[in-house]
Amino acid sequence: MKSKISVALTAFLMAIPYFSEAAHGDSPRYGGSVVVAVSSDPGGLNPAITTQGGVHLICGSIFSGLVAHDFSLNPVPDLAERWEVSPDGKTYTFHLAPEAVFHDGVPVTSEDVKFTFEQLLMKYHSRTRTSVGDNLDRMVTPDPHTVVFEFKRPYAAFLQLIDVSNAPVMPRHIFEGTDPLTNPRNTSPVGSGPMRFQEWRKGDHITLVKNERYFKKGKPYLDRVVYRVMPSGATAAIAFEKGEVDYLLNASPLDVARFRSMPGIVVTDKGREGYATVETLIPNLARAPLSDLRVRRAIALAIDKNFLVDKLLFGMGVAATGPISHMLGWAHNPNVVKYERDLTLANRLLDEAGQKRDASGVRFRLKFVHAASYSKVAEALRDQLREAGIDVELQLLEFSAAVDAVYIKKDFDLGFASFENGPDPDVGVKRTVVSSNIGPIPFSNGAGYRNPRVDELFNLAASELDKQKRASYYFEVQGILTKDLPYFWLYEPQSVSAYRDGLKGMYEWSAKSNAYFAQDAWWAEGDRRAKAAPRSGRRLYILLAFLALLSFTAVTVLLFKSRRRG
Repeated sequence: MKSKISVALTAFLMAIPYFSEAAHGDSPRYGGSVVVAVSSDPGGLNPAITTQGGVHLICGSIFSGLVAHDFSLNPVPDLAERWEVSPDGKTYTFHLAPEAVFHDGVPVTSEDVKFTFEQLLMKYHSRTRTSVGDNLDRMVTPDPHTVVFEFKRPYAAFLQLIDVSNAPVMPRHIFEGTDPLTNPRNTSPVGSGPMRFQEWRKGDHITLVKNERYFKKGKPYLDRVVYRVMPSGATAAIAFEKGEVDYLLNASPLDVARFRSMPGIVVTDKGREGYATVETLIPNLARAPLSDLRVRRAIALAIDKNFLVDKLLFGMGVAATGPISHMLGWAHNPNVVKYERDLTLANRLLDEAGQKRDASGVRFRLKFVHAASYSKVAEALRDQLREAGIDVELQLLEFSAAVDAVYIKKDFDLGFASFENGPDPDVGVKRTVVSSNIGPIPFSNGAGYRNPRVDELFNLAASELDKQKRASYYFEVQGILTKDLPYFWLYEPQSVSAYRDGLKGMYEWSAKSNAYFAQDAWWAEGDRRAKAAPRSGRRLYILLAFLALLSFTAVTVLLFKSRRRG
């Protein structure tokens, strides 16, 4: 009898935490909406044909990649449940989740992966196109849930490449036989991610709703995610403070200190490890006088990077020294040529280059094409270059028009880009400098830079499985690039997000959390946005706790009766 009581008591005590959980709502809850502020409409909603950040922030919730990456940039399962890599680094085999379906109910198969790479990514996506290049020998699909990549040479960075940003798996049945640049589904997408597309009212909002067929069982928790277009950072901040917006993807440095002091607000710089963003000024090397290295060196010396960090970012960032971010510490070379502001030397170099001042003090004029989000930095650069006798004409364009001017029409002297140079130099940096990627593709080698040794070093690094040897190749690349100056690498911003503390499951694992948040986010109990809909696992715990309590009560009654009989 005592043993029965002991078992019942143990079961009861084990159940107490689940009663507590049920009472306090510590486990994820279903329901509710999240309103996210974005600065502009995306250029479209097909992430396989562009590397535009605004597209991928939204499409990260709509589509899935083969893998995702944790804070340490290690691959974790997404569409691929597991994978194997051959010892020589040439063959990668992925096993897809058999439950995965697209939002229209069509199963996701290995043929979709094969089609995505061969017909979309390898033709239109600048990062994947350049990284994989001519190294991919063939793709094999032995069954609907297995896909094999066979490379000609070892490919060390492949697992860093194939997340939802760089290799979103697209529905073959929708894109096959169509022009992927004009397919109607580019604005009403069908993916396999946690949220599905509902509507897009341009200039106002994009609404995504819960994918009830999501292959990760029990997720997502949210009913809806609304991306509100708010071009003004000040307007977005006010809406956030008033409770009209729940989540600021990129909080303005001007607002961060205030947000940190506000109750009920979480401010974090976590979850950006996979981006390693470097804000970059792009010169058109095909145009004089920017084709002259002396002129480019003079421009680099006329720019005050520390001013940009201190005054525009309020100290939330660091001056960049090259294309490989310090966040990719293993590959970052700190011992390169650095350009501190030196107007005396800048003016001497311009004189040596034959760029004399006219009667008004102007040496030459440059057209600087930029989008509204870069207006402040463009104005600061204009003022700094003026001191060296360079007259900069600012040309403000809508974002997609600015991209078109730089990468398609080549109608610019200076352009600007926020290059996401992670999670590996082969993925983020290579596309911007190798000669094979000069062409009419957004966020490619827009400067038009050519250097055979740089091309060779990137190919050597991609095929090298020893990380230390790979780093040595990237160190040499940075040494060459900082002398050739095909770009002006300005600063690495410390990007910060802000959200309401009632929103849980945020920034807990992903190196690109702002693209993956909808998979895991949920509203805490009692929040006005949440619905009291407990998950099935929680109901099971409550049932077990009830049965344990019932068992304990029954044994206690039996013991009491037996003692009365005795």
